[in-house]
Amino acid sequence: MGIAEDYLDQMRQLLPPGPAWDVAFGDEVDQVLQGLAAEFARVDARGDDLLAEMYPATLRELLTDWERVMQLPDPCLGDSQGFEERRTAVIRRMIVGGGQSAVYFEGIAVSMGYPDAEVVRHRAPRFGSSRFGRDRFGSWAQQFFWTLQLGTPRPGGRRFGVSVWGERFGSNPNEGIECVVRRWAPAHTIVNFEYD
Repeated sequence: MGIAEDYLDQMRQLLPPGPAWDVAFGDEVDQVLQGLAAEFARVDARGDDLLAEMYPATLRELLTDWERVMQLPDPCLGDSQGFEERRTAVIRRMIVGGGQSAVYFEGIAVSMGYPDAEVVRHRAPRFGSSRFGRDRFGSWAQQFFWTLQLGTPRPGGRRFGVSVWGERFGSNPNEGIECVVRRWAPAHTIVNFEYD
């Protein structure tokens, strides 16, 4: 038995007693109830759909509203994303708490398609904490530099001899990760990106 039949059965049971409502004397009332039952079933199903739209992992229809609330699409990643990428961005924006640790930035890189990402922190030379032959020495400002080693860069950059007429020359498919990391990097630091 479907939802419409359940509503029809319930409305038949809620009718008051008496010959005016008996189907044997005329089925006009039952026809009205059948029409109401179908509409109630449709509203009930749409209510279930609305409950599914309340959480980004199950949404299908309200993606643009979620993006508006979450201030998406991300200007670093552009507008040319598919439905799944857009929904993933909404989920990421909703559950990610942010951070300034190396693990946080490695996680961002992994989620954007760089599984071998690793943060390398550079240390300023300090007496007693540096070891001969192990530490690289630099200036005092080196303590504010860090490197995000991303592994293999994403293919598809436009360069001389590979591009065709009309394509933007010099575009970098890795600009998205660099923009996101620079935006969330600690303000007093400078990040360098290394690709294999």
